[in-house]
This record gives sequence, structure tokens and C-alpha cells, in this order.
Amino acid sequence: MPEGKFKISTADGPAEISAKDYFAGARVALFGLPGAFTPPCNGNHLPGFLANEKALKAKGIDKIACLAVNDVFVLKAWEDASKAGGRVDFLSDGSADYVKALGLERDMSAAGFGIRSGRFSMVVDNGVVKSLNVEDAPGQVTVSGAEGLLAQL
Repeated sequence: MPEGKFKISTADGPAEISAKDYFAGARVALFGLPGAFTPPCNGNHLPGFLANEKALKAKGIDKIACLAVNDVFVLKAWEDASKAGGRVDFLSDGSADYVKALGLERDMSAAGFGIRSGRFSMVVDNGVVKSLNVEDAPGQVTVSGAEGLLAQL
């Protein structure tokens, strides 16, 4: 994984964590999506990971993380609304710096969203990408969904 930083929500408010520290020593199911509360993200992508949380962990996943180009406050509101606290870590990449470093950004300016994350999932083992699944269209949740990732484990 490239170097970079995320904002996360903590009990003490927003905090920063490096990608190196977040991924160190853990097997992580990471999924990226264009934005919190958007229909495919809220209706399919996140719920699939919540529904498959136990199955993913039974296959050796230590953490499930969602990367989005939203600010940390929006992601905290989405975490609360989706009842995902303690189940999914929400990594804020507000300026899209990390998705650009991954090469997984998508220009959604035509829809009024600007630069966002493309829709993807990956397994990261101690900072090394072991599998990567990228959707062709931002509204699809096929190869990047939890079920697809689970089948690869």
C-alpha cells in the first residue's frame, strides 16, 4: 500500500492515522466507494460488508475498512446511521490523495461530485495487496462486493 494518511473518528474527535500504521500486522478487507449515503454505496456496498462481517472474519480478516472521499464528519454520520460502529472502520480521504496514490480515483465531475474513489475492494495483508477488484461503472456493486471478496478468501 502506498504511504498516506486518513482521518478517522475517535471518541475524542477526528484523528489522523497513517496507512502504514493502519495496515500493519493485519489482514484487512478494504472497500472503496464514491461517497457516503449515495444509493449504491448505502443500499448495497456497505450493507454487504456488514452482512458478511462474521464470514469474512471466519476466513481470517482482522478488520473491515471503508475508504471514501468524504470528510470525517460525514463518514461518522454514515457510520452512526448504518449502525456500523465497531464493525467497519471508516477511513476519510477527503481530498482524494490516497485514492490517487492507489490509482483508483474516478472523475465524477460531470455528476457534480468532483474527484472520488472508484468502487473497489481488496484484501490487504500486512500492508501488501493480495487481491484487487475494481468495478467498471460507479453504480455497480458486483466484483467489489463482500460476496465476491469472500469467494476469493
